[in-house]
Amino acid sequence: MDDYKNKIEKAIGTLNLKEDINLSDIPKLDLYMDQVITLFEVGLNKTKRNEDDKLLTKTMINNYTKGKILMPAKNKKYSRDHIIMMILIYNLKQSLAITDIKTLLNQIVENAKEKPENLNLDKLYKIFLQVKNIESETFNDEIQKDLDLILDELSDLNENRDYYKNLLTALMLINKSNMYKRLAENIIDDLL
Repeated sequence: MDDYKNKIEKAIGTLNLKEDINLSDIPKLDLYMDQVITLFEVGLNKTKRNEDDKLLTKTMINNYTKGKILMPAKNKKYSRDHIIMMILIYNLKQSLAITDIKTLLNQIVENAKEKPENLNLDKLYKIFLQVKNIESETFNDEIQKDLDLILDELSDLNENRDYYKNLLTALMLINKSNMYKRLAENIIDDLL
């Protein structure tokens, strides 16, 4: 295996793509805001790019509630459904605008007011984690195929080859990200 492909495979291994807050990690009793933040810090700590990055803050939670992306807390406590919603928001905000997230989650927030017993967020989150896990397992294989193409096309190049490998790899990854983002935005636009 080419050293570059090996390097990228090792980099993928450091991304902790399977790092999640599992349903079993979410208490069935309500938590105060500081406890929710601690749950995020412990459960998703390895997903940070930099050690001092904040995954969730009091300001974020308050803004999500004010923006009607998250149901209001009950007696300053957050239920299991609140926590699942915050995890979904955390995942969505990696690529989407807050207005798009609001469109996607609006029906859940509205249903929480009218029929909270019908939310079924545990099931929704369980399915999301299953799909995410499968995607994490196939991610490396997909990237390795794309790297084969890049390395093959650059095989006759001697000058600046390392730079071009990195540039083309970054461009390829961003292009994939953009395609997925555009499709997600298209789905959101259909909701409107």
